[in-house]
Amino acid sequence: MTSRPLVGVYTNDAKAKVEQHVTLPAVMTAPIRPDVVHSVHTRMAKNRRQPYAVSRYAGHQSSAESWGTGRAVARIPRVPGGGTHRAGQGAFGNMCRGGRMFAPTKTWRKWHVRINVNERRYATCSALAASAIPALVMARGHRVEQIPEIPLVIDNKSIDNIDKTSRAVVLLKALGAYEDVEKVKDSRKIRAGKGKARNRRYVQKRGPLVIYNEKGPLVKAFRNLPGVELCAVTRLNLLQLAPGGHLGRFVIWTKDAFERLDSIYGTYKKPSSEKTDYTIPRPLMSNVDLARIINSDEVQSVLRDKIPQQKVHVHRKNPLKNLGFLVKLNPYAQTQRRRVLLDQEKKSKAKQTTADAKRKGTATKGVAPAKKLIKKKVKKANQKFLKSLLAK
Repeated sequence: MTSRPLVGVYTNDAKAKVEQHVTLPAVMTAPIRPDVVHSVHTRMAKNRRQPYAVSRYAGHQSSAESWGTGRAVARIPRVPGGGTHRAGQGAFGNMCRGGRMFAPTKTWRKWHVRINVNERRYATCSALAASAIPALVMARGHRVEQIPEIPLVIDNKSIDNIDKTSRAVVLLKALGAYEDVEKVKDSRKIRAGKGKARNRRYVQKRGPLVIYNEKGPLVKAFRNLPGVELCAVTRLNLLQLAPGGHLGRFVIWTKDAFERLDSIYGTYKKPSSEKTDYTIPRPLMSNVDLARIINSDEVQSVLRDKIPQQKVHVHRKNPLKNLGFLVKLNPYAQTQRRRVLLDQEKKSKAKQTTADAKRKGTATKGVAPAKKLIKKKVKKANQKFLKSLLAK
């Protein structure tokens, strides 16, 4: 949204002087809604189409019949006859060579879409407001680095005497706008696809849009420049103001057309004088600096205190599976686990040592169990006691 109150009016001099200023129309400060522009542009592009249809006999100009079942071939209708490659080929189906297309186009198809009048006007206002912001114009790809001011308004006297293309080129060069025309010339190329054989062989980018109040000789002077389009201020078209649904078209205004915008679209204080009961869309916010509004003393003084942060519920883990959580509950569990691991390591080393000894043949006999040792000792003690009795 631009906020400049005055716009300079330039003349057709070599230096493009500013002789006077005009008030910026209120429509140039309208809210910019890319979503509305994109939606309306899609439907307007559909309304621009011309109904067309293929021939009702296309793909059916053959006496093909199906061979039926039992011949191990598909049941698609086949061309009769013999002796040629065509005989026996499939016909009629959309999957067949020379067959009809799927769902052939008809002239009674629903080609056009209805658009709400207010919605279409909203999109036009947004496109006009976007054309007054240099950043959006440059982002769209227009070469406006040499332009003295955007929106660019030209004095009527400078336009009235332009009746040849050569004079139009001189005017654009004086204003610094001819660079955008050269960009269009460089972008011209042959279209990819079958469109090159259907009277639309070349494609190119869009250049400046010249908007005038009354039709005059300037129309014939500008219309032969590549990429340059002309439009009456009373017949503004979204397809020209936002080609492809992209905001920021480079617009060159005549002074009369620029001054007439307030009467066509009205202002924030009075409705339009040329449209019945219409006022331009009003922005929801007069100040878009949200951070400044929220942090202002007026807002902060009436805000409630900050709500304390609620305690976050911690998911409890299974201590039988998670050692870290088990140590939190029982610190001695870490010592127990360490002892078990050390015992396992000690047993595995002893087992490995015994296996190595058996492999080398140096293994010693195993030690008798404790019970057998006790029995042997008791037996020896009893025998010694009996011998001592016999000796007496």
